[in-house]
Amino acid sequence: MPNPRKPFRINVGFIIHEETGYSHEIPFELEKVQLEDLKLENFTGNIAIGRTPQGLVVQGRFSGNTQLECVRCLNEFVFPLEWEITELYAFNRKSESESGLLVPDDAHIDLAPLMREYALLEVPINPLHDPECKGLCIECGQDLNVNDCGHNQHPGDSPFSILKELL
Repeated sequence: MPNPRKPFRINVGFIIHEETGYSHEIPFELEKVQLEDLKLENFTGNIAIGRTPQGLVVQGRFSGNTQLECVRCLNEFVFPLEWEITELYAFNRKSESESGLLVPDDAHIDLAPLMREYALLEVPINPLHDPECKGLCIECGQDLNVNDCGHNQHPGDSPFSILKELL
């Protein structure tokens, strides 16, 4: 069972001393997780750590919910994240992969930074709570999903309106 304060810091010493091909699985089910600046709720996942001649292969599949802000209306919403990781923690520099991960001398690997990186790759650049989000009024700031304020959302007095005529 992982440490509740640092659930992703795993003692792999016993796996290092096993034969090549040995694999150990660790399930995760946490109500809340903090990966530096990324907060996740209802976190579930499974990690399989396998022994190879070069090092330890860590494979995992995870899911959790995070809070994002819609880029159009600025309202927060729950966004489900799902991601997978596959990395090699090499025994020495000669076997090191592109990621540069090495098995530490104390045989405790911390997967939190790695998991954060992979999770952030799944966060959309322009998150929308709904593809049909109408956004905010450009004059008064009213959330157009809630109420139409009556302002013209496409003013013709824009300095760029002349460019429309060129099309």
